[in-house]
Amino acid sequence: MSRSQGRLWAFAWFGTVAIVGFIVSLRYLETRYQILIIDPQLRFERPWAGLLLLGAVLVWLARAWVQRLSKPRLQFSRGVALRVPQTSWRARLGDLPNALRTVALALLVIGLMGPQSIHARDTADIDGIEIVLTLDMSRSMEAADIRPTRFRATQAVVRDFIDRRPNDRIGAVVFGVEAYTLLPLTTDREALRTALRGLALDQIDGRGTAIGNAVGVGLNRLKRSHAKSKVLILLTDGESNTGNVSPSQAADLASAMGVKIFPILMGVSDQARVQKGVGIFGRALWSQGNYPVNPELLEEMAEKTGGEFFAVSDREGLERSFHQILDQLEKSEIEDAGRMYTELFPAFVGPALLFLLIEALVLLWLKRWP
Repeated sequence: MSRSQGRLWAFAWFGTVAIVGFIVSLRYLETRYQILIIDPQLRFERPWAGLLLLGAVLVWLARAWVQRLSKPRLQFSRGVALRVPQTSWRARLGDLPNALRTVALALLVIGLMGPQSIHARDTADIDGIEIVLTLDMSRSMEAADIRPTRFRATQAVVRDFIDRRPNDRIGAVVFGVEAYTLLPLTTDREALRTALRGLALDQIDGRGTAIGNAVGVGLNRLKRSHAKSKVLILLTDGESNTGNVSPSQAADLASAMGVKIFPILMGVSDQARVQKGVGIFGRALWSQGNYPVNPELLEEMAEKTGGEFFAVSDREGLERSFHQILDQLEKSEIEDAGRMYTELFPAFVGPALLFLLIEALVLLWLKRWP
């Protein structure tokens, strides 16, 4: 292979890798930072498969390097007389199989990445409830009186709950010193599961419990709701000790909006064991913590809004609380415009196989008619 041909071949490889890498990077940025960069109607189910192309390039580079080191060389001048023009069809088509194989490999990798086109389903009315889950992420949720911890038990029960409510629109708010929307109201169960799975107590400032702010953020998610049953489930283990909205004010606003608040108090005692670390032999180190609770405040919020207050001391009690809440709610029609995905991999795999077939035919032709 001449130097110019080698450069062209390397350019084809690295150009293909750059394009695939660019697409993967854009999709990562969109997912990570929730920004729109390229066509929102396209997504890749397995973007990490693009790394296979990078691996193929590294293998090709290693092979080319070994061949270059092992190939004997003969130095001669660059005289015009030594230049032999290559005008035969064999010479002209010599690099075609490699080019076809490169394009085929790139198309196969894109197919493996799982390209999908996103379509909105026709809007349909379904019976359901609109629910905002408001999750306490203050430090006291590390307490282990509800095993494995209050927070982990809450995560597990909530994940099971959303799987059992396929027709409800559910959103999530998390709070500590401040309150944040984790996910707006949606019927996308996979998005809910993914968001809940990724939660950890150290992700927000957990040195306080802003119950009023959390309820306010949750109500903001429900303000455009037309459902007959609008519910805010407040999961907390402490007393409201920070925030610029009081729980009483938030409850008054919820009552005016027709939103029922169902507070669930995690743990019924001011004292709870919290793991502080691990000893030198791998044993957990525990300390007794003082975490004030205010069940009277939570009861008042439930009474103002027509909800119900629950106090639980174990995971089974937490599960029962969820089921009791849902059994007494009136279902209403909710518009659901879900998403459908059309697999696009045949559009890439089909041409890839065609290019491989053409490559085989060209190689056969070159071998038969040198």
